[in-house]
Amino acid sequence: MEATLEKSIELKLTAVQRLRTEIGKVIVGQQEVVDQLLICLLARGHALLEGVPGLGKTLLVKTLADGTELAFKRVQFTPDLMPGDILGTEILEEDHSTGKRFFKFQRGPIFTNILLADEINRTPPKTQAALLESMQETAVTVAGETMDLPRPYFVLATQNPIEQAGTYPLPEAQLDRFLLNIHIDYPQEAEEIAILRATTGSDGEQAQPCLDPTQLQEMQRLVRDIHVSDDLYHYVARLVRATRPGAGGNSQLEAWIKWGAGPRAGQALLLAAKARAFLHRRLAVTRADIRALLLPVLRHRVLLSFHAQAEGVGMEQVLQELQKACPEPGRD
Repeated sequence: MEATLEKSIELKLTAVQRLRTEIGKVIVGQQEVVDQLLICLLARGHALLEGVPGLGKTLLVKTLADGTELAFKRVQFTPDLMPGDILGTEILEEDHSTGKRFFKFQRGPIFTNILLADEINRTPPKTQAALLESMQETAVTVAGETMDLPRPYFVLATQNPIEQAGTYPLPEAQLDRFLLNIHIDYPQEAEEIAILRATTGSDGEQAQPCLDPTQLQEMQRLVRDIHVSDDLYHYVARLVRATRPGAGGNSQLEAWIKWGAGPRAGQALLLAAKARAFLHRRLAVTRADIRALLLPVLRHRVLLSFHAQAEGVGMEQVLQELQKACPEPGRD
C-alpha cells in the first residue's frame, strides 16, 4: 500500500513542480507564499492573502490560475458591489415565438473553479457574506434554488491590512472558512531589484498551463491518504484547545486571548500538514509540518484580547507561548 502511494505521489509531483516553475517565471521570490497557495489547492481549501498594496497579491493568484487549466474569474470588491454581482441574478426574457415572458438565471462569476476575490475587505459585510455558502458547501442558493458549483472550487481572496482606510474587516465566521491566512511581506533587496528588471522592460513571460482539473483532483485524493500518527492527532487537539480561555490552564494565554479557535482549526491544520508532507514527498505528517503551518492556520482564528493589543503582543508571540504550553510529542 505504501509503495503504491509513494509511486503515485512521485508521478503527480512532477506536475506540481512544473506548476511551481511556471509561477517562478512571473513571480520573483515568495517561495513560502507560493508553497502555501499550493497547499491550499491540494487540501481543497481557500486562501486569504494579506499585504499592503503593490506586493503582487493579485498577480500571484492570476499567475497560479494561468498555470492550470482551471476556469478563472476575478471580482474586484468595491463599496458598491452587490451580492447579485457575484452570485448572478434573474433576468426577464421573452420568447419571441409565443410572446410569453419568463425569468432566466444569469450566472455570476462565482460559477468557476478559481475565484479571485480581489480586495475582499473593501466591500461591506452584506456582499462579503455572498461567499459564505459557496466556501462551505460548494453551492449557491438563489431564489430558493440551490445550484452546485464546478469542482474543484477555490476562493483565493486578497485583502489590505485592516488598519488601512476604507476597509471592512471580515467577520470571524467567514475568516474561519479560509484554510490559511497567508501574509505577504516586502521583498528582499535582491528580489526587489529583480522585480524592477523584469517589470520595467519589454513584456515578460507568462505562466503556461501544466495542471488540469483531473490531475488536481487525483492529487487531492492522495493528500487525504497521507498518514497521521495518533500522537500528532492528540498534539493538534491540545494546541487548538489551549487557545480557548479556560481550557488550557496557561495564565499568559488566558490574558492574551479573547476567543480561541474552533474544531475547524484542527481540521485545517491537519489537512494543510498532509498537503505539505505530500509536497515534500513524504507518506506521513511530521512535527515540522505542524510547526510550519501553525501561524497561517491560527492567525485568523484566534482573537487577541485588548490586554494583548495594549501590550503590543502579536500572534507570533502568542503562538510561541502556545508551543511552550503544549510540548511536541517525543519532547520534554
